[in-house]
Amino acid sequence: MTTSESSPQKRSKLLNWWEALTPLSRLLAIALAAPLTVLNAWAFSEIFGYFRSLLVILLVASLLAFLLNYPVSWLERQGVRRGQAAILVFLVALLILLGLGVTLLPLALVQAQQLVARLPEWIDSGQHQLMMLNEQVDTLGLPISLDGLIAQINDRLKGQLQTIAGQTLNLALNLTVFTVVRLLDVLLTVVVTFYLLQHSNDIWVSLVEWLPTRLQRPFSETLRLSFQNYLIGQIISATCMAVGLIAIFLFLKVPFGLLFGLTIGLMALVPFGGTVGIALVTLLVGLRDIGMAAQVLAVELIVQQIVENLVAPRVLGSVTGLNPFWVFIAILAGARVGGLLGVVVAVPTAVVIKEALAAVRSTRQPDEVMHRISTTETLAEELDQTSAELVIEAQELPQQEIDKEPSTSKL
Repeated sequence: MTTSESSPQKRSKLLNWWEALTPLSRLLAIALAAPLTVLNAWAFSEIFGYFRSLLVILLVASLLAFLLNYPVSWLERQGVRRGQAAILVFLVALLILLGLGVTLLPLALVQAQQLVARLPEWIDSGQHQLMMLNEQVDTLGLPISLDGLIAQINDRLKGQLQTIAGQTLNLALNLTVFTVVRLLDVLLTVVVTFYLLQHSNDIWVSLVEWLPTRLQRPFSETLRLSFQNYLIGQIISATCMAVGLIAIFLFLKVPFGLLFGLTIGLMALVPFGGTVGIALVTLLVGLRDIGMAAQVLAVELIVQQIVENLVAPRVLGSVTGLNPFWVFIAILAGARVGGLLGVVVAVPTAVVIKEALAAVRSTRQPDEVMHRISTTETLAEELDQTSAELVIEAQELPQQEIDKEPSTSKL
C-alpha cells in the first residue's frame, strides 16, 4: 500500500500543474510561452552568429574525431596504446586527404574551368536542339509552340551563365583570401581534432556527467548510434556512387566525367542531394547531346538504386528511422541555422530529438499506469472496508435477536 500511496507523488509537478489548469488557462500559458520561445531562439541565433567561427571549428573537429575514433578503437582492441593508435590513424588520414587534394582536386578544378568556358557553346547547342524539336512538332501539326519556351530558357541560362562566370573569376581571389585568413582556422581544426582523438572519452564523460544518472547511458548510446548510422552510411553511399559513376562516365566518354561524378558524390553526402546532382548533371549533358543525356540518366539511376537499396542497407541497416518529410524539414532548418555544416548535422540531431521525445513519452506512460493502479487499489480498499463493515453488522444482528428473546418470554 505504500507504493500505491507514493506513486502519484512521483509524477512530474509540471504535469500535475498542467492537468490542473482549465482550458482557458492553458491557452493563456501557451500564449505567454510562445513569445518567450521566439525570444530565446533569436538570442540563440545571435550567440551562434557571434561565436560562429569557434563553433564551426569545434563541430568540424568533433565530427572528424568521431569518425577517426573507430579505427583508433579497433587498434586499441588489437593491443595498441590509444596515444600511439591516435597518432597513427591521424597521420594516415592526413596522408589520404593530402593525396586526394594533390590528385583529384586539381583535375576537378581544371575541368570546372573548362566547363564554364564551354557553357556558352553548350547553351547554343541546347537551343538548336529545341528549335529542331519545335520544327518536328510543327511538321506533325501539333498545336504546340516552343518559341516562348526557347526565349525564356535562353534568358535564364544567360543570367545563370553570367553568375557562374562571375563566381569563377572570383575563385582565385577567394582561394587567396582562404589561404591568408582561414589558414589559422584550418590549423586549429587539425589541432583540436588530434586532441579530441586522444582524450575523447574523458571529455565526453565530463560533459555527460551534467545529465541525470539514469539518462547518461541512453543519451550517449542514442547520440553515438544516430551519428554513426547517418554519417558512416552517407559517406559509404556517396563514395560508392562517386567511384561507380566516375568509372562509368569515363568508360562512356562523357565530357567532364570526373567533375560530374565527384559533384554527384559530394551532393550525395546530404539526403536528397544525390537526386539533385543527378538532375543537374543530366541537364548539363542534355544541353550538349540529348541522346547521351538519356544514357547518363539511366546509368545514374541504376547506380543510385544499387547503392541505396543494396550497399547501404547491408552495411548499416536502417539509417535514421525518420520519415522522409521530417528529414527534409530537418535539412531545411539545418541549412537556415548553420549553412552547409548545419545540413550535415541536421538529420542526426533530429534523430536524437526524436529518441528523446520517445523516451519522455515512455517515462510518462508508466506514471499514468501507476496512477491508475493506485486509484484502483484505493477503490478496492474502500470496497473491502465496506464489505467488512457489512459482515460485522450481519454478525451482530443474531446476537441482538438472542438478547431480545428473554424479555419476550418474561412477558
